[in-house]
This record gives sequence, structure tokens and C-alpha cells, in this order.
Amino acid sequence: MKQFKLFINLLIQLLICLLFFSNINASNFNKNLSTKDISNYFSGVISLNDNEYANSYKFFKKIEGLGKNHPQYSKVYINSLVNLNKINEAYRYSKKLEKQNLDNFESNFIISIYYLKNQKLELTQSYLKKIKSDFILDPVQDYLINSILRWVKLNNISFKEAQQEFKFARKSFDNIKLIEKVFLYCFYDRPDTPKVFEDLLFKNENNFSRYNYFLANYFYKLKKNNKATDLINKSLNETPNNLLLNQMKFDLENEEPLSNGFNCTDSTNIVAEIFYVVSNALSSQFFYNYSNFYLNLAKFLNPNFISYNTLVAENLYMSEKLPAAKIKFDKILSYGEAYEWYAAKQIALILEAEEKEKLSITFLNKKFKKIKNPTVYQLYDFASFLKNKEKYQESIYYYTKVLDLIDNNHKLYPKAKDGRGIAFERTNQWKKAEKDFLDSLNFDSEQAYVINYLAYSWIEKGINIEKALNMLKKANDLKKNDGYITDSLGWAYYKLQRYTDAEKYLQRAVKLMPSDPIVNDHYGDSLWKNGKKLQARYYWTYVLNLNNIEKDFKDKLNKKLIFGL
Repeated sequence: MKQFKLFINLLIQLLICLLFFSNINASNFNKNLSTKDISNYFSGVISLNDNEYANSYKFFKKIEGLGKNHPQYSKVYINSLVNLNKINEAYRYSKKLEKQNLDNFESNFIISIYYLKNQKLELTQSYLKKIKSDFILDPVQDYLINSILRWVKLNNISFKEAQQEFKFARKSFDNIKLIEKVFLYCFYDRPDTPKVFEDLLFKNENNFSRYNYFLANYFYKLKKNNKATDLINKSLNETPNNLLLNQMKFDLENEEPLSNGFNCTDSTNIVAEIFYVVSNALSSQFFYNYSNFYLNLAKFLNPNFISYNTLVAENLYMSEKLPAAKIKFDKILSYGEAYEWYAAKQIALILEAEEKEKLSITFLNKKFKKIKNPTVYQLYDFASFLKNKEKYQESIYYYTKVLDLIDNNHKLYPKAKDGRGIAFERTNQWKKAEKDFLDSLNFDSEQAYVINYLAYSWIEKGINIEKALNMLKKANDLKKNDGYITDSLGWAYYKLQRYTDAEKYLQRAVKLMPSDPIVNDHYGDSLWKNGKKLQARYYWTYVLNLNNIEKDFKDKLNKKLIFGL
């Protein structure tokens, strides 16, 4: 997998080189660029694409004059500045480009956002209109420019006129249009604002649970704290892990100022949230660099909305910038009780990825013990963490605590039963494990992985094999092309001595999971039983050469190679 990533990274770098040379004509290249300039530019672009913003800034800063001959330089340099939160520096650089008649979309956009932040709305409009007339925009840029233009007009027009401004047709942006509608009503403090919010929250198929916070915040601003609390509690029943809502719940219960500052009568706050929506959508498509660009502009416009920082940290984590992500999560630890637990879990994952297993366990254990009254979800999180770290007896204790606090209609019930069942099975308490798995499936019979775990355990114990086979057929229908389930189904056929069927499914499992030792071993067994002894020995030998194979397993494979089955 690492080799594949290295190959992709090299390919991207080669494409960058080709794009660079295609954008510089030969005469400019020979006359104005030294080998060192080219090296710094390449290094800066590669660092930027790799989300190494400090490095990209360092390289680009050395060749700041390159923008005169290579317009693309100015764009990537501004990108680096914004992603380092150097918005004021990006503004000054953009104004310098303007004086030299070297401006571009990015420079004009940064200037307009700077003026918006400083409430110079006429100048904001002027630059946005210039962008519309002078540059070809992609759909996202076009939407954002028009959206900001609409919001900066609102101080001078009536609600009825504003409604006309917000009547526009672009089907692909329907969800943002719905979000803008609720903020429009809130901006004008219309009496039907709560109803418009409720239409967004409860009459749409898409998940708008985040906007429970903004409605609760609206009630909070009107000093209707009971209404805000009721709404938060109700929405957390549906989305219990929503970080924004959980922190607001803590703030309201402790009668503290809200951790996240938002004012729906301030157009800069609303534009910041629209940037966040765009940023979140880009992140979900793995465009982390562009996501971070709009996210940092959101933070610039509304620095009081601390929740924006969580997406910054998540983008760094997802793009495998673990040290940088850890720095961001370390800061989030101090944002409030809900944020502290969330950030602690993420830091524990980073420590694990850095192969600091013991430190990961010690760190999260310390953070968990600090929580005075953990919720059932925090208890469940900690139990699952301990189970995944093979601390099975400790995880059983916390899973049991969860189950003692909830009834069998609770959303966590099947998950806690499944988690505890695995811990029981790993500690050789099969009867208890089997009961937990069955209880979990009684709650929800469509859980493919619970079916798989229980059915495979039966097969390995030589019990209920026909029943296990039927269950695994169902699991396989629920989760097509899952290697573990396909392997279990093939192994069930093997145990029933239906070797032709076994080979078919086990071959498919090997294709899905070519490096898994158990799957390859199972496939080898099925080949042997079908008279393909040479091929069987090939797969057993292949397993022996894999890394991290336990001694008992190696001994078993060596015996197969000598004696067969």
C-alpha cells in the first residue's frame, strides 16, 4: 500500500512539472528563472499539494518575484498564506499584485474577504463584481461570489427585497440554499424563524442535525434557555455524537457562555458558515487543500466559532499529517468538556498510528478518569477503545456499566452487546459471548458483522454449522464483497465438506484480501480437498512468507507442507 502511495505521489509531482513547463514559454524560462528558482517552486507546489503549508510558504517566500513571469505562482503562494492563517499577509500581497496589474481570482477574492471582515461593504461588493466580470469561475467559486454579494446587500434592503435576491436557480446547490434561507429569516429576526428552522431540520431527507445548534443559539439569544436546552436534548437523542450539540449542552447545564460564538444578524458570521459548508463538502471528496483554504477563511471571518478548528484537525489527520494534526487536537483539548473527550480520542489514535501503543492507552485512560460523570456514550467509547487494545476484562467492565444504564430499546444496546460479546469470546467465556451476540441480533437482525462473528465462531467450534451457513449467506447478501464474510461463508461450506462451493468463495475472499494469512490458508485447504495439491502447497508457502505469523500457525503450516491434510 505504501509503495502504491509513493507511486501516486511521484505521478502527481511529474504532472506538476509538466503543468509548470507548459505555463512558461521558453524565452521567459531561459531569461528569468534560475535552477534554484525552479527547485524552490517545485518544492513549494509539492509541499502545498501534500498539505505541508509551512514548507510551501518557506519555498515560495524565497521566490516572491516569480509572479511577474509566472501567474500560477501567485495563486499557490496565496493558497499557502491562507492555509497558514496569514490572511493579513495574503491581503497585503494581493494588493501588491493589484498595483502591478498581476491580480487574479485568488488575490481579488482575498481582498474582498478582508474588506468584508472589516465591514467595508461597498469595497467588498466592488471586488466581487470585478471577479464576476474578469474571471471564469468554477461552480463553487461562482456560488460563493454570488452568495457573498447577496449577504452584503442586506443592510440596505427590506426583507421582501432580500427574498427576491435569494430566489435563484442552481439545482446542485439546493442544500446550501435551504441553509441560507433559515439564516435570512434569522438575520431579519422574523417571527416565523423557528418554523423555517424546523422545516429544514425535520422535513428533509438530508441530515441537517448541525442546524439544531443554530436554532438553539437563536433561542439562547432571546434568553429562552429552557427552549434551547429542550431542543439540544431532543436532538442529541437522534445524533448523540454531535460534538457541537454536546458542547452546547454542557455550556447550558453549567450556565456558562456558549463555547461557539455565532450571531445570525452579522453577515460575516453567516458567510463564514457558508464557507464551512463548502469546506466540509470538499473534505468529504478528499480535496483537503481546498477544504482548508475555505475553512481558514471561515475562521478569519468568525474566530469565535471554535468548532471550525475540528475540521482543520480532521483534514490534517485524514491527509496523514499526524504531527500537525496532533498539535491541532492538543489545542482542542482546552475548548470544553465535549471537545476534550473528542480530541483525546483522536490523539490516542495518532499515538497508536505512531506505534506508541502504551502511551496511547495511558493517555486516554487518564483523560477518561478525569470525567466526573461520564455519559453512556463516553463509557461506550472507552469500552470499545479498551477492547480494540485487547484489554478485554477491563472493556467487559465498562460495557457492563453501559448496559446497566440503558434498556434494550436504546441505540447503544446492540453495539454494547456485540462489543462485550467479542471481549467474552476472546477471554474464553463462550456461553456469555454467545448470549450477547444473540441478544444483539434480537435487537437488529441485519447486523452483518455480528452475524459473521457468531456464525464463524460456531463453525470453529463445530456446532450449528448448517445454521451458521444460512446466517452467513444472509450476511454475504448484506455486505457484498466483504473479504471476512466471504471467507467465513467459504469456510462454512468447507466444514460441511462441500469443497467445490468452498473453493469458489474462498478464491473470491483471497482476491478481496490477498495478504490475509487466514484467508490464504483456508483457500489452500479447499484446493487440497479438491485434488489441487500443488496449488494448495503454493498458498501455504505464501502464508509462511508473510510477516508477523505466530509460531503455532507456522508449525501447523509446515506440517501441512510435509503431510498434507
